[in-house]
Amino acid sequence: MTHPIINDLQKRYTAKRYNSDKKVSAEDLAVLYEAMRLSPSSINSQPWKFIVIESDAAKQRLHDSYENMFQFNQPHAKAASHTILFAYNPKYTRDDYAAVVDKGIEDARTPKEEREQAFGAFAFVDLNTDENGNNAEWTKAQLYLALGNTMHTLARLGIDSTPMEGVDKDKLGELFADELDGYVCEVALAFGYHHEDEDYNAALPKSRLDMDKVLTVV
Repeated sequence: MTHPIINDLQKRYTAKRYNSDKKVSAEDLAVLYEAMRLSPSSINSQPWKFIVIESDAAKQRLHDSYENMFQFNQPHAKAASHTILFAYNPKYTRDDYAAVVDKGIEDARTPKEEREQAFGAFAFVDLNTDENGNNAEWTKAQLYLALGNTMHTLARLGIDSTPMEGVDKDKLGELFADELDGYVCEVALAFGYHHEDEDYNAALPKSRLDMDKVLTVV
């Protein structure tokens, strides 16, 4: 099949080693960040923060976060052009959703006089919130929508990436406490340009289950 979307996905793979000398351009970063901002989420909740690791000092902090576990991902901290910490709000509240509703009014999506009615959608949050106000399972699920969108955008831009659930959320919470501000990071995305000699995964053929194994039309 020949189609730009399929071509993007055929070329996309998980980079295993990065060329630390190659950086993503400011122009591509601007496209990427806007695509991330436009990511979908249930009831447009946007219960996330995206912390971009760019400076050498931030890369060192990220490198240090691997001191206890997942050391196989540690080389990406400094070699990748950038890494994004995808963080979710573990206790998403009505006040958090109010910011979304008010932005909708500002953007002329929601009439000002219908502000209170707009909170009807918050019932989806209530359904996923326990007696302690925790709805982390639901907000984390929204985060993966943004992650997938980001990965495809990078593929479209011809930029390599590595999704990493191999991160130490507690250590990240400690080292990036100011940036996370109570949000939780359990997945990160390194991106940049693969090392032509050291990235063994770059030359391997793509392998996926056959269509009839994963898709049923009824």
